[in-house]
Amino acid sequence: MKIEDELKQQEFTSAYHKAYLNLLFTYHFLNSRLNAVFDNFNITSQQYNVLRILRGSYPKLLSATEIKAVMLDKSPDLTRLIDRLTAKGYVTREVCPANRRKIEIGISREGIQIVNRAEPQLNEVMMVMENLSAEEADNLSRLLELIRA
Repeated sequence: MKIEDELKQQEFTSAYHKAYLNLLFTYHFLNSRLNAVFDNFNITSQQYNVLRILRGSYPKLLSATEIKAVMLDKSPDLTRLIDRLTAKGYVTREVCPANRRKIEIGISREGIQIVNRAEPQLNEVMMVMENLSAEEADNLSRLLELIRA
């Protein structure tokens, strides 16, 4: 559906304004669907992101700095987020043998299971991208990268 119809607004101050609102609207459209999946597993999108990162490095443990460097949302309080995941039994913390001041974080079996169980539902949500051809998806990625340049 066109953004004009979604927002019931026919005129925008510029093409940039329209594109910006369209991008925000689409973000919220996708995010609400993803959050519905995360709710099924009693986790947040940030918690899922950390679990996905840790599963990707498994069995290697990562420091909080290494995790934060590749997170999609770099703003959350990672210490609290890790505390919550630890309380749920999804991650473990270990003191680094080489540097006792450094804490390393790993994913537990339960954490791997949560990510593995959530993935099919998340992939189903992402099927909306198949409304685009592969070329259109590549172009969209290129345009989004230009915005962040």
